[in-house]
Amino acid sequence: MLKVTLLAHTPQPERTVAAAAKLCYSPSSIETVLDGLTEEKTHSFVDMLMEIGHESPIEHASFTFGIEGVSRSLLAQITRHRIASFSVQSQRYVREGHFEFVLPPEIEAIPEAKEEYLRAMEEDQKHYERLTELLKEKHTADFLAQGMEEKAARRAAEKKAIEDARFVLPNACTTKMIVTMNARSLQNFFRHRCCNRAQWEIRELAEQMLALCVEAAPALFRHAGPSCVSGPCPEGKMSCRKADEVRAKYRAMQEKAAEGSGRRE
Repeated sequence: MLKVTLLAHTPQPERTVAAAAKLCYSPSSIETVLDGLTEEKTHSFVDMLMEIGHESPIEHASFTFGIEGVSRSLLAQITRHRIASFSVQSQRYVREGHFEFVLPPEIEAIPEAKEEYLRAMEEDQKHYERLTELLKEKHTADFLAQGMEEKAARRAAEKKAIEDARFVLPNACTTKMIVTMNARSLQNFFRHRCCNRAQWEIRELAEQMLALCVEAAPALFRHAGPSCVSGPCPEGKMSCRKADEVRAKYRAMQEKAAEGSGRRE
């Protein structure tokens, strides 16, 4: 099951962003740039940045997420967001014994399709294990012939075996990763991946990430979400035509975060 944890973020992210903005628009020195940045003034600076589209100061706040239970298919999508750092569990070094996988809801909803899908996963696991053993046997013999001790030979042989056996694993195979993005990159990520037209798995991931960001920095992510939350839908004839419904959904998320922090934005 997809799970997102906010592992860390810039301390006082909104105040850090406000300080960067203040330096741009006032004669403040580095020593005094944080002076007078009350919560009210901090939010005022952040709101001003959002209104005028001056986004570079928000790059000074970064957020690090732990993500698990997502497919390799999702990995291919999220790494297209280039201004981010990714650390992903390796299939080259970690053996996929009884690998977990993502079951798409549309397949799960059809009994015959679900049965076919689960059978495919079982077959993939069997092929992976068989390939691993065949390759391991061959590599162990090679390493022993080179004079390596048996324990070391078997350890090295397994590592080399799974390096090639992983090619048979499906996109559905789950993975884990740690992802860090600055707030500007996250805004861009949410605009694209919270949209109803985004693929369902990465949309679910984006929504969970946004909820955590809104909780940690409500002013900074006040207008975050798909493009239609802060402006017109950019999808043209491909629009889901549910902009009012989408706006209400993200407004509710903001209100819930505000209530949780004891104030309303």
